[in-house]
Amino acid sequence: MRPAILFSLFADAQTLAGVGPRIEKSLAKITGVKKPRIIDLLFHPPFGFVDRNYHPMLIDAETDRIATVRVHVLKHKPAPRGRRLPYRVMVRDETAVMEIVFFRAYEDHIKRTLPEGETRVVSGRIERFNDRLQMAHPDFIVTIEDANSLPMVEPVYRTTEGLAARTLGRIVQNALEKLPELPEWQDQAYHAKKEWSSFGRSLRNLHAPDSENDFSSDAIAKTRLAYDELLANQLAQALVRKNMRARPGRALKGNKTLTHKALATLPFELTDAQEVAMSEIVADMAQSSPMLRLLQGDVGSGKTVVAMVALLTAVEAGVQGAFMAPTELLACQHIDALTPMAQAASIRLALLTGRERGQKRVALINDLKNGKIDILVGTHALFSEDVAFRDLGLVVVDEQHRFGVHQRLELQSKGEKPPDVLVMTATPIPRTLQLTAYGDMEVSRLIGKLPGRQPVTTRVLPADRVEEVVSGLRRAIAENARAYWVCPAIQESEKSDLAAVEERAAMLENILGPVVGLIHGRMKAAARDKTMESFRKGDTKILVATTVIEVGVDVPEANIMVVEHAERFGLAQLHQLRGRVGRGLEQSSCLLVYHTPIGATATERLKVLRDNDDGFVIAEKDLLLRGEGELLGVTQSGIPEFIFADITVHSELLASARDDARLILQKDPQLKSTRGEALRTLLYLFERDEAVRYLLSG
Repeated sequence: MRPAILFSLFADAQTLAGVGPRIEKSLAKITGVKKPRIIDLLFHPPFGFVDRNYHPMLIDAETDRIATVRVHVLKHKPAPRGRRLPYRVMVRDETAVMEIVFFRAYEDHIKRTLPEGETRVVSGRIERFNDRLQMAHPDFIVTIEDANSLPMVEPVYRTTEGLAARTLGRIVQNALEKLPELPEWQDQAYHAKKEWSSFGRSLRNLHAPDSENDFSSDAIAKTRLAYDELLANQLAQALVRKNMRARPGRALKGNKTLTHKALATLPFELTDAQEVAMSEIVADMAQSSPMLRLLQGDVGSGKTVVAMVALLTAVEAGVQGAFMAPTELLACQHIDALTPMAQAASIRLALLTGRERGQKRVALINDLKNGKIDILVGTHALFSEDVAFRDLGLVVVDEQHRFGVHQRLELQSKGEKPPDVLVMTATPIPRTLQLTAYGDMEVSRLIGKLPGRQPVTTRVLPADRVEEVVSGLRRAIAENARAYWVCPAIQESEKSDLAAVEERAAMLENILGPVVGLIHGRMKAAARDKTMESFRKGDTKILVATTVIEVGVDVPEANIMVVEHAERFGLAQLHQLRGRVGRGLEQSSCLLVYHTPIGATATERLKVLRDNDDGFVIAEKDLLLRGEGELLGVTQSGIPEFIFADITVHSELLASARDDARLILQKDPQLKSTRGEALRTLLYLFERDEAVRYLLSG
């Protein structure tokens, strides 16, 4: 249960002065929370600042710069009636005259704010118009007595239509008043060494900075908050790991009889990396504590074969295996790949998706419960209440980032004893980010590609050469080639995405004839499967698609990939898309088509992809180019989005947080000491409630 000291922070934002239903809707947009709470506002940090510390005399004032000046009000010049001209107020200091301009004039208010004959302090952007100094709509107008109340460094927040930045700033300041004095959870010695303030003071400093230095990535307040967040992340993972290791598992030891039969069907030799990964996994499974391991492999590195060896080892040990994929498309792909090995080993492999219904589903579930099915491949349908295994011993989760931790735990609970868990991802993740997303797991990495995988020639070209691309496609399909044409997904507008991909498919069909298929995420599963089958058979030569084909599509005959608006994609996603080709015997090519204007970072990103085919190298470069906040995004990578921490800047803090978390649980495994109780508050503050439940469950 959340500590009482945090109740005020988790209250609805509507409890704050000035927040009604309309403002709440805007706050929901900027925070990404349907029903925003006070904590969501406090955890919405400013992204920049306005510096008002420039105090020039008017004669020396630089144009196009924010200035704070003391002026004497000379004369008001209202706009003539019926004419849409601005309202002007003439002011001066000892050196020059300036006009203050209002385009939306409320005359009474302006006269009260700037009374003729009096002195005021005004702050805003100074410009020059017709060789005269002017300031349009000052940000602040105050009396001499109130000049000290001006924020010399003003935070700037990301906002949305209908919510003024100044209004949001006031709401955040109101939210700060609800912040209680929280117990100190940091190690005293480390806290003193870093010269940190308390959590509350650091958060207040972030929202009410004293100087522009407070916005630097190594500012004391910022690093304190970043460390708090990283410590919550690492402590939560350490608790999950500790709980998993402490639960009674069982040793799963195979005799390799089934494994040898299955591997004999492969048309290639296993790579050294595959052999190492299989040894690590089999050794882990032989331990009495449950396995929790990540298998990270680039596109085409052979993860599926390694996963099958783990599943066969489980079957040899007398238990069942589950192989969970995020989509029906990928689940069917796995069935196709695994069936020859399963047949060679004389084991029963079955598929369960949302499509299996009626008597067929009932029969399949009965067979599973009675132990007649050795390995079940499926989608989210494996979570269904009626799905029961006779004895589940191993769970393989493919593309883990598409499933939540809760779903993984739900599948694990289907075993009498906690089953071993092998998580796979083809998304290359830099080592530092790996700690934040998979720090509770042991890691096996597959470096290199399977024998026979062809390198893909990558070219970068501007959109004004699309006609050349289409002409090249015409020649290629005449020689029986097959191609993907990927259009981007722009999150802001699904409708425009759909229109763009449909328009491109229509254009290509008009030029190339009825050889063009279309696939996107809003199609029904049956229609998608039909389109994919047509492309596999070669009835369709060009598949126009959104990124729905990014993972799991395996058509060896496809050897051309065109990515439109390539400048909008992240490097890792482009690498995944490129991995859809180069799977057959023919030389493959990837064309990255960009639209201008294109920024320096996007240009460098495309150059990196053109010059590299190692996904891990690409991921590291992507991290350096863009920063972890933009690298892949939660929906694609499973990497937590940090509020205060930036792994590109705070990697040393992450290492310290990892060490700190381990030490904490060695000294105080139940978090019952004074610091331990404070750390529980930290976990709830950053909403790592699941970790606390692990703690309470022993």
